[in-house]
Amino acid sequence: MVYLENTSNLELEMTPGAGQGHGARGGDAAGGNFGELRLLEGFSERRESQKLQGNAAPEPGSCALHVDGFGAARQEDGHSFSVVNILKGKSNQGNITERSPLLRFSQDESMTYMTVHDPDYAGEAWGASGVDVEKRFRLGSEVNSLSLSRSASSEKHDPLDFSLNLKLISNLFFSMYPDRDNPTRMLAVSSTESFLMNMTDFRDNALLKLQVGGPFTGRMVDPTNQEFILVQVEQTEEVGPRRRRGQQVIHNWTIPLHSERNEQVLMTKTFEMLSSGPVVVSVQAFLQDSSVVPLSLTHQALYVNVETQVAIAAFILTGVYILIIFEVVHRTLASMLGSLAALAALAIIGDRPSLVTVVEWIDYETLALLFGMMILVAIFSDTGFFDYCAMKAYQLSRGRVWPMIMILCLIAAILSAFLDNVTTMMLFTPVTIRLCEVLNLDPRHVLIAEVIFTNIGGAATAVGDPPNVIIVSNQALRKEGIDFAGFTGYMSLGIVLVLVTSFPMLRLLYWNKKLYNKESSEIVELKHEILVWRQTAQRINPASREETAIKCLLMQKVLNLESALRNMMKTFQREISQEDKNWEQNIKELQKKHRITDTVLLVKCVSVLAVVIFMFFLNSFVPSIHLDLGWIAILGALWLLVLADIQDFEIILHRVEWATLLFFAGLFVLMEALAQLQLIDYIGVQTALLIKAVPEDQRLAIAIILVMWISALASSLIDNIPFTATMIPVLINLSQDEDVNLPIKPLIFALAMGACLGGNGTLIGASANVVCAGIAEQHGYGFSFMEFFRLGFPMMIMTCVIGMCYLLVTHIGLGWNL
Repeated sequence: MVYLENTSNLELEMTPGAGQGHGARGGDAAGGNFGELRLLEGFSERRESQKLQGNAAPEPGSCALHVDGFGAARQEDGHSFSVVNILKGKSNQGNITERSPLLRFSQDESMTYMTVHDPDYAGEAWGASGVDVEKRFRLGSEVNSLSLSRSASSEKHDPLDFSLNLKLISNLFFSMYPDRDNPTRMLAVSSTESFLMNMTDFRDNALLKLQVGGPFTGRMVDPTNQEFILVQVEQTEEVGPRRRRGQQVIHNWTIPLHSERNEQVLMTKTFEMLSSGPVVVSVQAFLQDSSVVPLSLTHQALYVNVETQVAIAAFILTGVYILIIFEVVHRTLASMLGSLAALAALAIIGDRPSLVTVVEWIDYETLALLFGMMILVAIFSDTGFFDYCAMKAYQLSRGRVWPMIMILCLIAAILSAFLDNVTTMMLFTPVTIRLCEVLNLDPRHVLIAEVIFTNIGGAATAVGDPPNVIIVSNQALRKEGIDFAGFTGYMSLGIVLVLVTSFPMLRLLYWNKKLYNKESSEIVELKHEILVWRQTAQRINPASREETAIKCLLMQKVLNLESALRNMMKTFQREISQEDKNWEQNIKELQKKHRITDTVLLVKCVSVLAVVIFMFFLNSFVPSIHLDLGWIAILGALWLLVLADIQDFEIILHRVEWATLLFFAGLFVLMEALAQLQLIDYIGVQTALLIKAVPEDQRLAIAIILVMWISALASSLIDNIPFTATMIPVLINLSQDEDVNLPIKPLIFALAMGACLGGNGTLIGASANVVCAGIAEQHGYGFSFMEFFRLGFPMMIMTCVIGMCYLLVTHIGLGWNL
């Protein structure tokens, strides 16, 4: 038993008994039944046989543990140990008998735990995957640092060694090099005055990186604008013993100026140098008047050439995917380790950014959108609205599974065409989980199908996916005829064809998937309840005696539920669940159980959410509203917090997916660091070179295929936002090249189709995928990278094939947009 006294010391006594068994799997060689675990505060009367006072010795097989207020602990036999040793928690499964204690202390002063068995239980394993070999209940380590991993994969490897080595190596290289100290030169050029700079201390560096700030058009190219800045980089290699004649290299960089000249835009370009000889940088302005253009100029010498930087970036990206695919560490930690490794690589090549620069790389608008919508959904869930929607969807489907899945996927696709994909999944995920619990379905398969169709539907309009927004907002593309109406009309027709073929493909992929749970709904709900209680205990940090007592109380709840689960499993007869025949009777029971719990709060939530969604629409169509999506979500969350009169704000914060927010922050830093390592620019340049190498009569068809598939594969691996922003000027310059002679519209539509549909390839290919996985994990139904990949990647291949055929038929066969 466990006694927690309300005194300065915390006294624990654990004794085995034969009254109650807590087993995790039957059929094991060794078994043990243990007595109950009690938490008593101020317990004054104790049985004489269980006292731990005076010289009374504990019963054989028991372990008396005293913990003082400072975290130190000692055994009754006088052998002392520290809390650090408790946290180590080693396991020894040998020689376990009925009288074996729950806690043991070995010679190295580390606590051991034992596997809890029930020799009478002979049912199947009840892990989430159904193939768990053994389930261990670790009381010692759970009281101090509870482990929540319930699958057998969590015991396959120890991720600490690998991640620790990666962190140490990255920290070593990152700390060896200082932040780049690049003085900024302020200058002014005009049609008659230019700027000239000599660099004599270039040394043996491979690259020269220039950053010019001024009133530029950014990545947009306006062929009608005749005003631009010309930056010329010149280097002459002197005559030496191995070179009879001097070699000269000249690089020209043309930067178009904005007509209004009211914004400061930073442009960066890297030049390959011949040797360590002097470098001359000149800046000239070509203007239609005698005005003066103010500029800022920063130069940086890099030690590694472009090919080596790309190889380093590819190696880092591969390492991050290995960490995520094989679940070595959590995906949030994987993104943070990857960003640290990328920053260390930048430090090695001589381009280490400052902390301020790294913070600026984070897309705070996306994080604000996620945070605001998480607050709205957290408050919304207290109204019982999601349970009510699940019951109505169950009634609409009449107990049939596939009609219900098709309806959910279709609604998600249509809604995501007009709303942000992240917002759509935040609203749909809780409803889907409750609906699957009602139907006794595995929510993971349904959620993956929903998020796939959400990404497909987002490609239909100009506001459904961020790459489409970037394309439509480009001024140069607007002058080429790619506006909101034209883009939406062309893309929506293709996406409708993709959706029509996606439903049969989804049914084919799910043909052998058992969507129903093998056990009854009562067993599934009890398993999920056990997982939630364990998760709740894990979130409690036992920093005080009271918190330790609460954690023990929660673990007592887990023990009781596990005992009830074993009793259910003994009498359970496996049966394959079929379509619900008694759905009408179940509807009546569900209507009593799942109803709106707070009507007043529901009205407030619906009102605020309606205003937020309406503002999302206005933000897309009315340019005079100067509020980004992040601001709209944050303001909506603040208004709902005020209207709902939330007293305990920490409860709401506990429902925010902080791991998801940190994942996106690390991912933004990682992607920008990879862009600084020339990975994205290298992909764009190589794509252009491949297109130029194709014969002219087949060039357009090959260009559409190359842009489509490179965009899809790249977007499934890296963030599609910087990739799209990089590819747009590449494709525009390619279309303006007289030697290539390609129209711009087919290339841009191929880019949009590939970038949007490619997000279904991997779990981190789209923001909606990560958000859905985070919310599902919070509810106890998380899915891994490979689970998503097995369904998402084939769907991506199929949808990209249909999209490619649509592009080829309309542009090559019918001659549209040429």
